[in-house]
Amino acid sequence: MSSLFFASVTLHLLAAMLWLGGTFFLAIVGAPVLRRVEPASLRSELFQRIGVRFRAVGWIAIIVLIVTGLLNLGLRGMLDAETLGSASFWQGRYGRTLAWKLAIVSSMISLAAVHDFVLGPRASRIAPGSPEAPAARRRASWLARVNAGLGIALVAVAVRLARGG
Repeated sequence: MSSLFFASVTLHLLAAMLWLGGTFFLAIVGAPVLRRVEPASLRSELFQRIGVRFRAVGWIAIIVLIVTGLLNLGLRGMLDAETLGSASFWQGRYGRTLAWKLAIVSSMISLAAVHDFVLGPRASRIAPGSPEAPAARRRASWLARVNAGLGIALVAVAVRLARGG
């Protein structure tokens, strides 16, 4: 394999570590600590600031993952129409595992978009302490947890793919 392939795989792994690691950190460390911050207005401001900052970093990582993922497949000769159009490729072990990875990634990106651009901003606009605030924050929180769970599945599928499917 070429140096370009190894550089692309390295960048792909670093972007995955940043995106998934950040997601896990926020779910396991950040959110539980922030939930205890008082007053509620400070807690809300901190959640909002951290969310906006991680949203920028996370979406840059997602773009890097998409670009390097496509480059990695291309450098392995898997982006040609013959391969992608072949039923035997998608029915084989590697193709099925790749399909699972692509499905999980697509789901994660979709959920991240809903969380980052709909539920998260909506929750941050609600006044802290208002009756609507806990439910809005809970919805955003659960969506983030589902995405973290998908991230665990993604790592398992990616390891299997790297080992040949």
